[in-house]
Amino acid sequence: MGLRRRWRMDAAVIFRFLHGAFLFHLATSQSFIGVNYGTIADNLPPAASTASLLTSTSIGKLRLYEPQPDLVAALAGSDISILLGVPNSDVPSLASSPAAAASWAAANIPTTVSVSAISVGNELLNSGDPTLGPQLLPAMQNLLAALPAGSTTKISTVHSMAVLASSDPPSSGAFHADLAGSLDPVLEFLHQNGGPFMINPYPYFAYASDTRDETLAFCLFQPNPGRVDAASRLTYMNMFDAQLDAIRAALDAKGYTDVDIVIAETGWPYKGDASEAGATPDNARAYNGNLVAHLKSQAGTPRTPGKSVDTYIFALYDEDLKPGAASERSFGLYQADLTPNYDIGLAKASGTAPTTSGQIGVTPAPAQVQPGRGVTPTGFCVTTGGAPGSTQQTQQSSSCYEPAGATSQRGHTGMRQFVWFCILLGLAMLVQSGRL
Repeated sequence: MGLRRRWRMDAAVIFRFLHGAFLFHLATSQSFIGVNYGTIADNLPPAASTASLLTSTSIGKLRLYEPQPDLVAALAGSDISILLGVPNSDVPSLASSPAAAASWAAANIPTTVSVSAISVGNELLNSGDPTLGPQLLPAMQNLLAALPAGSTTKISTVHSMAVLASSDPPSSGAFHADLAGSLDPVLEFLHQNGGPFMINPYPYFAYASDTRDETLAFCLFQPNPGRVDAASRLTYMNMFDAQLDAIRAALDAKGYTDVDIVIAETGWPYKGDASEAGATPDNARAYNGNLVAHLKSQAGTPRTPGKSVDTYIFALYDEDLKPGAASERSFGLYQADLTPNYDIGLAKASGTAPTTSGQIGVTPAPAQVQPGRGVTPTGFCVTTGGAPGSTQQTQQSSSCYEPAGATSQRGHTGMRQFVWFCILLGLAMLVQSGRL
């Protein structure tokens, strides 16, 4: 009898441990999900408040467009890693001499938080300043040399989708030939030094140029007929995946199959001018919420199933001083008073399980079209509109699909762990209830 009582007590301890571990897993399993911190605003909260907000969420990464010493200091000791940006205006100085790069590194690379990567410039090759392109690689090389010995920080740069000459269908992805002089050496640098290829896709702008209901569903990860790549015979169920695979195809075509991709920006505005179709709270919540769910599922893309990709959502706050359409000032997940513009389940305390991809904001889907039968919608990506806060032309993106029969070792491992967890949890509950 005493042995059984002790077994029940042990089971209760196991139950509490497993339950706590499961909730901890839910709260911390989004380490590949980041957010952009834009500063074109006059009402941003104090750094300490922003740090407190970030650490209350399951966001694991923060992108800074330029050094932010106060915010970095407030994040000291946290688990949030930084993607640090070098402003375009600083690139000529870094390219001019190793000493200038060393000075910048000493002044701006923090030591109190993890710096996963440094982006030398943002959309520099499509910035409209032809003098910057030739200076990009020297700046990256000098900054790499300035890193402390043993540093794991990667050096890269962020591109707009306009670097692609072709993206429709995804298997045709190719870079603009006229950028080869500046881009090819950068790709080789990434290959040699393990840096990621960073890029900013926005499915929102794809929908803005094609406002059919099926295009909206395709961009929001909602039920839709799918779009077939006739060359690869892969079916795409969302714009994020289609654009991501177009980037992958372009890199593969250059021979850089080992260079990883990082999505440095993507998002959806919750408000816009009367002429801006689709800029609504429901659509913003659907896109960002379903994006998070898709990333957490680790489904990958049709071309690279089972491979997650670090993704930074644009943006943490609205930026009220941005010029242009109302949407430019309405990409924030949170308002300046720290209240959410909409909820996508990022709060640690919510205890909410991951949302199934494609289930947020579901709208009636068009009739299903079988691949190869009837009319297959075209137009994976459209070069239209500028990325938020920029004057450059961009092509857009897509995301959320696990092709039938396409599984990964990573996915199998996660499922086996989950099954064993459920078995142990069930046994503990039965013993605790006196049934065993």
